[in-house]
Amino acid sequence: MKVLARGLSSGEGHALTIGNLRAQTGKAQPFSDDFNLAVAAVDWPPAVIAGAYRTGVLGVRSLLRRGVRATCFDSNRQQPGFRSVYGHAHACPDPDTDPEGWVDFMIQLAGKMGGKPVLIPSADQFVSAIADHADRLAGYYILSPGVALHGLLATKQTQYELAAKHGMPLPRTRFVRSAEDIEAFANNAEFPCLLKPIHFREWQRFPSEHPLSYAKVAIAETSLQLLDSWRLASAINPNVIAQEIIQGPDTDKRVYLACYDSRSSRIGNAMFRELRCNPMRFGPASVTEPVLDPETDQVCDGFLRSVGYVGICEIEMKRDTRDGRVKMIELNPRLTGGGDAAPYAGVDLCWLHYLDLIGKNPTPVAPNGRDFRHIDLRADVGAIFAYRRARLISWGDVIRSYKSPRAFFDFDTHDWRYSAETIYRMARSACRELVRSLLDRLGA
Repeated sequence: MKVLARGLSSGEGHALTIGNLRAQTGKAQPFSDDFNLAVAAVDWPPAVIAGAYRTGVLGVRSLLRRGVRATCFDSNRQQPGFRSVYGHAHACPDPDTDPEGWVDFMIQLAGKMGGKPVLIPSADQFVSAIADHADRLAGYYILSPGVALHGLLATKQTQYELAAKHGMPLPRTRFVRSAEDIEAFANNAEFPCLLKPIHFREWQRFPSEHPLSYAKVAIAETSLQLLDSWRLASAINPNVIAQEIIQGPDTDKRVYLACYDSRSSRIGNAMFRELRCNPMRFGPASVTEPVLDPETDQVCDGFLRSVGYVGICEIEMKRDTRDGRVKMIELNPRLTGGGDAAPYAGVDLCWLHYLDLIGKNPTPVAPNGRDFRHIDLRADVGAIFAYRRARLISWGDVIRSYKSPRAFFDFDTHDWRYSAETIYRMARSACRELVRSLLDRLGA
């Protein structure tokens, strides 16, 4: 894949894209080189990626290309890992509903892999499961020393509690259990606000017709709407997070990506600016580009060092236009979709984490200075139409964001089934959006 070399023409905020920085300085910035071994030795341990969603597929791909024998697993057979050319995923019991069966599966899988495999999570469900059963798994897998902390960070309540305790800037946030808690939060909050579940997958348990089914957040413009949303959510779990919404455009969002070794020293880092996301304002990024933002880097790195973090991490941050402060949206203690952009910037987080876990003491790696667009094609189709309806972008902006060089999260010419599914989903989404646009015009 070619790598992109353009900076955005608008929405620069408080940081510079690498392309624009070079245009101003006339030379490349001093980024360190990667002096680590490029491929694994034949006797190095295999690896198991926990999760067969697209992030898991890319984790397997990263390690296989380095010569590591790797596989993944999932309880959902519809995940793309079960159709990827990089190896068929293993079907496992759901650790939420059958924890004992899942642990038995994990022990058997380690035996099939041979030796003591490295275990790397790519989904919150398995971050929690690994943390809950670390004592039993440790005899069969090489686990991150940070596994207990990962488990705490995978739950929104303890994530925000740790963030507040260690000085990470946050929007006004409160863990609520009752209508009285909602009212107390609303009395001091600045609207609009939102509710989010303790675990994202909790709201996946709602029937498809439920207003919160598979929702990432519930938005409220007033205290009454916030209370109504809580009542809807309480049918599954009354314990949720209430939070003020960080104000500002999506281009003020930053995605901080890093890997910390067993001594909590940073051995790899990169940062990206969000250009679009799906759903708009609150969803995962569908298009990002490398960005230099020393302030956000310092805030994120300082927090992770403070908590003694070990492993791969993604932190979503955003500058609040109300007070100018950079604040945390959320943290993901695992492989992520956004993390797939880092290797194109010269920072292969999964490889660095693997090297550290097997005791190879990797040399720290920083971004190589390339500028590119990292695109999630499936998500970006819907994002384009949403941003167009909101009159936030033009078709010219869309075309510029797809100019070469670029990299894709969900299109890989070597994995034809995976890529064919992406094309199919893009086409279906585009048709649905075009029909919606046509109906909107007819109804106008």
